[in-house]
Amino acid sequence: MDFVTSLFPWITNGPLIVVQVMSGLSVAMFLFLVSVGMSLIFGVTRIVNLAHGSFYMVGAYLMVTLAEMLPDHPLAFWLALLVAPLGVGLLGGVIEVTLLRRIYHREPLLQLILTFGLILVIGTLVLLVWGPDNKSVARPEALAGSVKILGQPFPSYYLLVLALAPIVAVGLWVIFYRTRWGMLIRAATVDREMLGALGVDVATLYTQVFVFGSLLAGFGGALSAPTVAVALGMDGDVLTTAFVVVVIGGLGSFAGSFVSALLVGELQSFGILVFPAVSIVLLFAIMAVVLIVRPWGLLGHPEE
Repeated sequence: MDFVTSLFPWITNGPLIVVQVMSGLSVAMFLFLVSVGMSLIFGVTRIVNLAHGSFYMVGAYLMVTLAEMLPDHPLAFWLALLVAPLGVGLLGGVIEVTLLRRIYHREPLLQLILTFGLILVIGTLVLLVWGPDNKSVARPEALAGSVKILGQPFPSYYLLVLALAPIVAVGLWVIFYRTRWGMLIRAATVDREMLGALGVDVATLYTQVFVFGSLLAGFGGALSAPTVAVALGMDGDVLTTAFVVVVIGGLGSFAGSFVSALLVGELQSFGILVFPAVSIVLLFAIMAVVLIVRPWGLLGHPEE
């Protein structure tokens, strides 16, 4: 035990461990919002949307603009947090109808090329509209400081994130498993052709799913804007981590995205303490192990 504590002196610091767990849960919330949207879009449309991180970035930039439009309004932050994801959802709908709808039945390589091209196009448009300088969003006054958790400081804003996490997770579960629309989504992930044969407008369902997935990514970006520097390139960082989450959890699996986001969030939080030099490598090491043991992910299902 003395040997372990000499290597990891923080292991006996209970309050620090609790704060790190809470930090990991906060990170998991952001990852879940992005990854579940990506997983949902793939499950229904079978397109791996490489531009999903770009929707996250646009959500953050829209949050900046909307918050600046009402600088003195007491509800400016909350209105921006509500409207920014809707703007991203609208953008996703336009992209799906005008571009992606034309390639659903084409080879996967063409789909990857198109979505990769969207990364470049959206990145250029963001540069033209918002410029190259980093942006920031002020946190609400009530959440601007920190609180003491067992004597350790913890950002108050992350308490909002932790409070939203179960609400969003339960809300998505209700949508997917207790509504007719959710039933159609789950049916589309199993047999899209049969769903169309039963009279369901599959094209409209695809658009709705893409809009909803884009909205979730935009919400994640808007929610994270007060915690990070809103800058060009933030889409690539979140896309990489979200892709790891989706692969570990299982493509198309809602529960898999949730469990995997928790795992990756805690791994990132404690990896900085345990192996700070190689913490990012741990994510890909775990992904590699999962792919070897269960190529379809922890809670995913093999293709029939």
